[in-house]
Formats: sequence, C-alpha cells, structure tokens
Amino acid sequence: MNNTAQADYIGTNVFDDKRSIAYALFLALVGYAVMVAIPVISTAWVNMLGFTEEQVGRVAGADLLGLSLGAVLTSVLVAKVNRKGLTLVGLLISIVANGLCIVVVDYEQTLWLRLVAGFASGIFTATAIVTLGGVSKPVRAFNLLLLAFAFSTAIELHFLPKLSMAGIYWFFISLSVVCVLFLHWLPSRPQSEAELAMQEAAAAKEDGVENWQVPKFIPFACLFAIALTYVNIGGYFTYIELAAHADGVAKEWVGPVLTWSSLFTIVGCVLAAMCGRLGLFKPLFIAYVLMATAVLMLGGGITNTKIAVSLFIFMAMWTFGDIFQYAMIAHMDKRGTYIALVPSVQGFGQFIGPNVAASILGAGLGYNAVFIVCGLTALLALLVYVGIFIYMHRRKLAHNEAVKTA
Repeated sequence: MNNTAQADYIGTNVFDDKRSIAYALFLALVGYAVMVAIPVISTAWVNMLGFTEEQVGRVAGADLLGLSLGAVLTSVLVAKVNRKGLTLVGLLISIVANGLCIVVVDYEQTLWLRLVAGFASGIFTATAIVTLGGVSKPVRAFNLLLLAFAFSTAIELHFLPKLSMAGIYWFFISLSVVCVLFLHWLPSRPQSEAELAMQEAAAAKEDGVENWQVPKFIPFACLFAIALTYVNIGGYFTYIELAAHADGVAKEWVGPVLTWSSLFTIVGCVLAAMCGRLGLFKPLFIAYVLMATAVLMLGGGITNTKIAVSLFIFMAMWTFGDIFQYAMIAHMDKRGTYIALVPSVQGFGQFIGPNVAASILGAGLGYNAVFIVCGLTALLALLVYVGIFIYMHRRKLAHNEAVKTA
C-alpha cells in the first residue's frame, strides 16, 4: 500500500472523526460506570438498602453478567444492524432499568433489574469499543480510553458516596440521557471490506515487528486471560471497602484512599507510554506479578498502610495491564470481531469474581480467603500469557529458521 493510498484512507475513515472518537470514549465510560463504582455502590446497598454482604456479591455479579451478555449480543449484531439504533435501544433500556431501581428496593427484584441494566450497558459499551477499534490507530484510541477511565474513576469514587441510593441511580440515568443527545456522532455502519483491507495493510506496514496473523485460539486465549483478570478485579474491588471496615480500618481513611488510589490509574497510563518499546508481553508480565502481589498481601489482614499500598499498586496495574491487553487483541484483530467481546469477558469475569467471593464469605472463610483466591486468579492469567508468549516465540524461531534454509 503506497503512502498516497494510506493517506487517502486515513483521511476518509469515518471512525477517525474526532467527534466519533470523543463520543465512543464517553459512551464506553458510561458503560463501565457501574464497574468502576462497585466499591461505593456495594457499600450503599449494605448501608442504605440493608443487603447482606453475600447479597451484595450476587447483585454486583448480576449487573456485570448482564454487561457480558449484552456485549455478546452486540458482537453478533454490530456488523449487521444500524449501530445508532442498537445503541439507542441499549441506552433506553438502561434508563428504564435504573429508573425502576429507584422505586424498587427488594433484593430479588433489584437483582433482576441490575441484570437488565447491565445487559443494556453491555450493548452500548461493546458498540463503543468496536468504534474505537475501527480507527486507523486503535492502540492510541485505547490509550485515550484508559486515560479517560482514570479520571472518570476518581470522579465517581469521590462524588457517588455523597449521594443517596436514588441519587446514584439518577447519576447513571443522566449519563445515558447525555449519550442519547449526541448519538448522531456515532457511525451507523462498519467499514467496507476494501477499507478494512487497506487498514490491515497500513497496520502491517506500521507495526512490522511482529507477525500478528495468528490462529483463532490465540485471541480466544487472550480473552480468557482478560476474563481471569476481571475475576480477580471483581472479587477484590467489590469487597475491598467492606473488608477494610471489617478489619477495623476507619471509614474516614478508606474513602479518601479509594479516591486517591483511582488517580494511580493515570500512573498506569504514563508507565504504559514509557514501556512502549518493551513490546506487549513484558509489560503484561510486570502488571500481573505486581497486581497479584497487591491482592495477596491482604490475605493476612488489612491495616491502614496495607490497604493504601495495595490499592495504589492495584489501580496502577489495572490500567497499565489493560492497555497492553487491548493493544494485543487490536494487533491480532483489525476487523473488530474479538475486540467486541472484550467488554463481554470483562463483565463475565466481574460476574464470576463477586459470586466466588460471596460464596467464600457465605462459607464463613472470611475476607482473607477472598483475597488469596483473587490473587491466585491473577497468577493464572499470567500463566496464560506466558503460554501465548512461548507459542509466539517458538513460531518466530521456526520462521527464521525456515528463511535461513530457504
């Protein structure tokens, strides 16, 4: 592909429009809003609605299971239907479900309403991720997403505790309404086959270092690793504040630490920018080792110092690792099939995580066991990426040997 053709392609790619990118970023942040605010919402369910610790895990898991199911549906439909219409359906369902949660406070009914609300979020979150994956430089777009994610997390963790339960739901409703108002900025259709071919050629020319034309089981392995990562995140993040309170850490300490630790997601973005020359695997290995350490250190109990250190490392490595996970799948999949499934596996992982943690607590094993299981899950995800690295390395060696003997 010559430079003129590449320039013409980049200039005509509708997904590169700044308004489209800005809207997709905001839409994704709205879709992930519940995910990042889980510690605050979990505490509100306990303190304001009287849910038990086990019930909190079930409700949080239902919300995130819905996110996963909505994203799966979107991955099937997104290339076939009008994306504006699909997104509008998701936003309207989200508004109605969150509105009903204001007047319905019974555990069983809330459980099902959060499943529906999560399902709606999964629809427009996956559409947003696919839109970002359609830009000419998707890695840069996902870096922007994670940077914006850092600020949105800090804002939510700071302001949501000041709201009533109804106020929290109204916050989510307001965000969805804003998305409806600017829906016209979203591209309606995917790129044509010719445009996709030009994008893949441009990406191959630019990347050049690694051959990312891999068998289908490799991106699925990456998705499995992401799911494991979010099992860890879901269990840890749902119960971190409640666990700290149970171990006698003052509420006046936990709240500010949660807020300030969210800013360390920015540190993760900065570190990712600095580690760009290390490739994709080495940063992921670093992220998983540090994240597992941050979680496992709470297995022996929580103190003021421990929770601060754990949260700061955890939040930094969350975004640091996610950037390279997104980037790896973006390199393997220029058509967006697997990228659309990222919110699904994230949501599924965060459905499994709180439910596993709730079962551990229901069995009377305590928060220490929750953090040990979560940390081991992060290490299992690390092993998956080690396996992918070994495969890629051996394949590269075999290719180089074949070139030498040719």
